[in-house]
Amino acid sequence: MTLPPIARVRQSAVQPEVVDVPGAVAACILGSKVAERVRPGGSVALTVGSRGIAGIDEIARAAVDALKSLGFRPFIVAAMGSHGGGTSEGQRSLLAEFGVTETAMGCPIRSEMETVALGTNSFGLPISFDANALKADGIVVLNRIKPHTSFSGRYESGLLKMLTIGLGKHQGAAQVHKLGLPGLKVLLPEVGAFLLKNTPVVLGVALLENAREHTARVIGVEPEELLEVEPKLLDEARTLMARLPFDQIDVLLVGELGKNYSGTGLDPNVIGRQRVETMPDLPRPIVTRLAVLDLSVETRGNGLGIGLADLTTDRLVAALDPKPMRVNSLTSNFLTRARVPISLPTDRDVIAASLDTCWRIDASEARLVVIPNTLELTALWVTRPFAGEVEADPSLTFETDFLPWPIDASGMLDQEFLFPESVRARRNTGREH
Repeated sequence: MTLPPIARVRQSAVQPEVVDVPGAVAACILGSKVAERVRPGGSVALTVGSRGIAGIDEIARAAVDALKSLGFRPFIVAAMGSHGGGTSEGQRSLLAEFGVTETAMGCPIRSEMETVALGTNSFGLPISFDANALKADGIVVLNRIKPHTSFSGRYESGLLKMLTIGLGKHQGAAQVHKLGLPGLKVLLPEVGAFLLKNTPVVLGVALLENAREHTARVIGVEPEELLEVEPKLLDEARTLMARLPFDQIDVLLVGELGKNYSGTGLDPNVIGRQRVETMPDLPRPIVTRLAVLDLSVETRGNGLGIGLADLTTDRLVAALDPKPMRVNSLTSNFLTRARVPISLPTDRDVIAASLDTCWRIDASEARLVVIPNTLELTALWVTRPFAGEVEADPSLTFETDFLPWPIDASGMLDQEFLFPESVRARRNTGREH
């Protein structure tokens, strides 16, 4: 098959962006009521999770320094549910990959998995909570607020989820997910409200990111306001997030899958596929054939989300680590997303098979889009059938003519050439993320 030529397109939008993020984090904490809520010299637990939050190392260090300046003894607690294989060592290692180490943060990091049962929820299941955080004189819940990758509701990914699932550790995450999406929608606000009353939460630090994955806002949320404020911040986050600019795509080719890009590996809000038992897919975009070429290094073999794809490479399958995938999937109760699709030897094989099975007679007619991952969407490559839509959209600009695919003699696609600004390119060229 002769592959149809592709052209690079740039997405642009005017969005808010914080210039001095560490300064904004410090101002958020210093301007809050934390000093009134924690005894002088008291210990304060600061949550840091496993999501790929932009500049999380600088953000966490700024929060630690601000708490120290108030005379407190801060420590960081790993708040990531069952991630990192559900082990203390795994979660500490994940934090280190983000630059969150005891040396860099200037404070202790507690990643032990022990929890305390504080009560039961309305389904009769125990409410588990991190033992280290519970012993602190105060808890500062730090997290990004964004649409969840599995469901829609008043509370999705954010402060309440960090409190109920992140600090619930493996046991708490399993209990909240036990009843699937119906239970999750009920239990997040219910258990969150219970924990706000029965644990020493003294502040929420909410982060919003724009489509370029840069910090758009830093907001301090007092605990008594959290249940009311978070849904409004979620609505704002939904307007800021990056999306594909097309409603119908014959072939979507994704360079890398990984939990550093989305908790589901491939963000359903971007690709339009949920693949959750009993739940319909999202209304847009409609993707006929979805293929993924690689796992990110940062995902450490956890290929959760590969079940959202139709085709992949043999090397991606060989790189899968079944243990973290199994723990993550069985904890979340969303099993479809871990199914492994058809794999083929080379990138070229995958691209050709995608075009051959996308329900177009002629490959030159296929509406094909290439993206580096589902987080970085400011640049994408498209085939000619998208030309009219790109030219008619003021937020889209062609940056190249339609060019041959950069595929070498072995059938490998040069992703660094296609996306020189991506996480993958910066990683492989030794540049900072």
